[in-house]
Amino acid sequence: MSEKRLTEMPDVASSQAPQINGTLNWVGMNRIALPLTVRDSDLGDSHVTAFVQSYVNLKNPDVKGIHMSRLYLLLSEFSDSQILSAANLREFLAHMLDSHNDISDQASVNFEFEYVIKRKALKSQFSGWKDYPTQIKATLKDGKVSLELGIDVTYSSTCPCSAALARQLIQEAFHKDFEGKEQINRDEVESWLRSDKGTFATPHSQRSTAKIWVKLNDNLDDFPITEVIGVIEDALQTPVQTAVKREDEQEFARLNGHNLMFCEDAARRVKNALNHHESMFKDFWLRIEHLESLHAHDAVAITTKGIIEGYEPLLTR
Repeated sequence: MSEKRLTEMPDVASSQAPQINGTLNWVGMNRIALPLTVRDSDLGDSHVTAFVQSYVNLKNPDVKGIHMSRLYLLLSEFSDSQILSAANLREFLAHMLDSHNDISDQASVNFEFEYVIKRKALKSQFSGWKDYPTQIKATLKDGKVSLELGIDVTYSSTCPCSAALARQLIQEAFHKDFEGKEQINRDEVESWLRSDKGTFATPHSQRSTAKIWVKLNDNLDDFPITEVIGVIEDALQTPVQTAVKREDEQEFARLNGHNLMFCEDAARRVKNALNHHESMFKDFWLRIEHLESLHAHDAVAITTKGIIEGYEPLLTR
């Protein structure tokens, strides 16, 4: 195609007026597939495949549309030549805005990916890979950059009420089996406890999720992904496992028995732990979900450090 032919190709977004004049909060693209290298403050660089949302606002009511191809090409170039770090992302937002400086004064980009970390077993020498759904959101507004990090951490929760009711049934079964005996030797008791009667009733437990969004401090150059995960898992004590042998499964059962939790307990544990790590973030939003095995519905607790703009209503995030 000749150069003359290229110059004659129509540019409707620039040459035509909008059907109805008006400003728009955000215009852009969703689910852009992009390979990236993410920089974690603990583990360094990791390769991920992300789905990206990229937006600018449309402040000029007389302009028909934005230049989506410019945003896409900027993302493609970033993927090829840059590492996704907090410092680089701040600079990238400025490039996004420069590409639309005549029609936009705000920019936003969101990266969503599975962050995979190798985790050791609780007791044995084995290890395995565990995934953590992660999002990184950056917004440039009024000349200020805001960076947010979102992570889902899966753990096990055992119901305190169910545990108490199970203990009562075991106590009653023990009383029935040994009723009338004036003395019981230790071997008899140990044998009874190790038999099926020792689990005459068991408490219910379920896979659960802590969904956390943190608003990062401005002085961070890298993303504290692994550090935030560690804070949450240390607070809850029952993260789900990868490779397990019998000794690992037994230790997991012990940890569950020593960390009985309603969703309210889990939320308070994590909130308290996050409040001791203000060097990483200035604010956070937390949603605890216990995917009940007793009920057909879930138990949920939501809490925040403060009120992050855009986080109300606190139902989904």
